[in-house]
Amino acid sequence: MLKLKRQFLCGPYIVWIIGFIILPVLMIFYYGITDSSGSFTFSNISAITEPIHMKALLLSLKLALICTVFCLLLSYPLAMILNGLHLKRQSFVVFIFVLPMWMNFMLRILAWQLLLSNNGIFNAVLESFGLPKISLLNTPSAVVFGMVYDFLPFMILPIYNAMGRIGTDVIDAARDLGANRIQVFFRIILPLTVSGVLSGIIMVFVPALTSFVISNLLGGGKVLLIGNVIEQEFMQNMNWNMGSGLSIVLMIFVIASMAFMNSHNKDGEGAAVW
Repeated sequence: MLKLKRQFLCGPYIVWIIGFIILPVLMIFYYGITDSSGSFTFSNISAITEPIHMKALLLSLKLALICTVFCLLLSYPLAMILNGLHLKRQSFVVFIFVLPMWMNFMLRILAWQLLLSNNGIFNAVLESFGLPKISLLNTPSAVVFGMVYDFLPFMILPIYNAMGRIGTDVIDAARDLGANRIQVFFRIILPLTVSGVLSGIIMVFVPALTSFVISNLLGGGKVLLIGNVIEQEFMQNMNWNMGSGLSIVLMIFVIASMAFMNSHNKDGEGAAVW
């Protein structure tokens, strides 16, 4: 009887999964391999080889990789600092990093739009030091700024959690055996946090690759990512077949990157976090 009740409680979740995940994905695959008349075709998927689509895909991969590298370089030292703080201050600082995620996504990106504009705070600071203005808005650099700001917590938290699982007795034992700080980092801390690093890479690279809102607002339509191309095919051209075909290609890249990272995650902790 208890088992039946538990299965009954799973019912709404199963309905949600079928209605809002499985069916939409099946629809994408159907439109992606058919034309407007419903005939089978691979032309929508092969359209990724067209120069404009390939350029957008390569730019998306480039910016997503740059965003991931910057997030990793910023997050690892921050996670080490957080892990070394006392418990009360540690919780407060983690709360500060998570707090922006409670705000509306659009508001955060619009704030960056104001900061990076020609008359924004960033250029105002440069002017106060007698330096010339820099045109950042509507450039790939502005898009990377927005991505790093938005996805940084997704890199910090898994690395921080991985570091929190390292017992102080392990580090103390290494120091008692004569290991210096550099040796402790490269032989103990870094290997034991690989799962968190891989998890963070997946959680940053995937949304950065598929992003289109950030490039719309901070790129001003001049930075065309593959997400923007797909969004235009659906919303402006009303070409669901072409948009679905390009979406399938993007899903292949996403699945391949996740599979690659998970295959190098021996503990399987990165996949669990994701």
